[in-house]
Amino acid sequence: MNFWFGIWRFVKWLLWLGVPICFGFWLLSLPWQFVPKPIQYGFTFSIKEARDLGLDWQQVLTSALSDLKPKTIRLSAYWDQIEPEPGNYQWQDLDWQIAEAAKYKTQVILAVGSRLPRWPECHLPKWATTKTENQRQDQVLQYIRQVVKKYQLNSIIVAWQVENEPFLSNFGECPEFSAKFLDEEIQVVRELDTRPIVVTDSGELSTWVLAAKRADIFGTTMYRDTYSNVLKSYVHYPIKPGFFRVKKRLSDIIAHPKKWIVIELQGEPWAPKPFQQVSQAERDKTMSLAKFTEMNEFARATGFDELYWWGVEWWYWERQQGRPEFWEKAANIFNNQ
Repeated sequence: MNFWFGIWRFVKWLLWLGVPICFGFWLLSLPWQFVPKPIQYGFTFSIKEARDLGLDWQQVLTSALSDLKPKTIRLSAYWDQIEPEPGNYQWQDLDWQIAEAAKYKTQVILAVGSRLPRWPECHLPKWATTKTENQRQDQVLQYIRQVVKKYQLNSIIVAWQVENEPFLSNFGECPEFSAKFLDEEIQVVRELDTRPIVVTDSGELSTWVLAAKRADIFGTTMYRDTYSNVLKSYVHYPIKPGFFRVKKRLSDIIAHPKKWIVIELQGEPWAPKPFQQVSQAERDKTMSLAKFTEMNEFARATGFDELYWWGVEWWYWERQQGRPEFWEKAANIFNNQ
């Protein structure tokens, strides 16, 4: 009896090990070659990043819209700027950005929530940091309602992004993450408007499924060279474009968003401190002109046909420093898409 029981345990072990191995071989045997598609380029613009770089943020956005001519860009409705005091809504800066995009016939993905692009990731007004979790969540929902109601008749907005990389909760200076509350935020937007919901996630540090299941449009980040505060060293992700194609296929087995996009394509350096405070040689470790060109070719080979660059403020800052190469390269990429 013990002999046959041992045989059975061995067979079960082979099945447990063999199924994923066979699945892996099947996956690799699939025709991963793809027919190149026309690429639509956009970018994320952050008024906060432009100001941190000491730039005229209006001039940065106008120049980017004029020179790059994107079809769509991503803007952020930063909570601490929209509602600096409870119930006191300040729309003028966001109004200007949206109107400027409309002037150039550029569509907008508008991000809402307390966690939005750029450090420290979560952008809570100071008054909200003293609230209890339930109170703060109620205030977030109220702010989201106000933003959606304010712009729901504006046809230049083509999608709402709810939070930014919400499942990457260990990155940034943020309150504790709640998937249940994320669902409440998404539901509030859906009740007010029918435009698609974008949910984003890390390309390298997440499985995508939890974000993609909630999305009409799923947006991944795409980075190759970063700095790790944990390892205290620069990191190059040893991945190939096929990594993203396989990950998309696997995620699509469970999650079925209508569209998959690259919402954040690395186009600026990543250093242990703000890049404007390090030398050009240090910046080149994670984003030189050669790396910028390689990043574009890498992203094109992943099979995504909608790519949003991250770093337009830095390209402009570099140009202001007498180094226009990144701005010129970006203009070439955008205008030959």
